[in-house]
This record gives sequence, C-alpha cells and structure tokens, in this order.
Amino acid sequence: QGQLVESGGGLVQAGGSLRLSCAASWMSFANRAVAWFRQAPGKEREFVGLISWSGRGTLYADSVKGRFTISRDTAKMMVNLQMNSLSPEDTAVYYCAVGPVTATDAGQYNTWGQGTQVTVSS
Repeated sequence: QGQLVESGGGLVQAGGSLRLSCAASWMSFANRAVAWFRQAPGKEREFVGLISWSGRGTLYADSVKGRFTISRDTAKMMVNLQMNSLSPEDTAVYYCAVGPVTATDAGQYNTWGQGTQVTVSS
C-alpha cells in the first residue's frame, strides 16, 4: 500500500477558507476514488466527500455541499479539498483515504493519511 500525506490545515476565522491537499504515490491513487473524512473530538469519523479516479464524479456530505469542493490533479497525484464559508462546526482533523471500493463508510477504506487539523474560530 502507498502513503497519503495531507497538508494545508490551520486556524481560520468563521467565514474564511482553507485548501487542503492530499498527495500520494501512483500506486495509492491509480484507478481509485479518493475520499475525505473528518473527525472532531469525541465524535466518530465523518464522511466529507469523494472524487472519482477520472475526476468527473464527486459526492459530498449534505453538511458541506455547496461550501466544499474536491478536485484532483492526476498528473501531480494530488487531490485538493477547497473549503469555503467555514464555521466552528467544521473544526476537526481532516483525513484523505483510498480503498478498494468507492464508499461513504470509513470502514471501506484501507489507506489513510496522518490527518491535518482544521480549527475554525468564531
């Protein structure tokens, strides 16, 4: 299995934006959808969104739809998560993940990054 590395987290005020990136080797990304999850303290890991291998298909959780956008640069083996109109409820550790199937269930993914902290202040 390959390795995934997230970057771009940080502290932002409510209403602001952040852009997270997930970099990986070809073996990790080839022919696979890439998903983003997040986990807030004391809560279970939550699906945020995913993008297909081709980049033409995306799926988002209702809580982020219209605010978050996932894109991928296959040549650079990178997937980005653009987060706009952030609120304190978006505060969490954000993870990218790949797995053998395309799913919204974290249990279906077997390769994870280390996570990047996003903190939104009110």
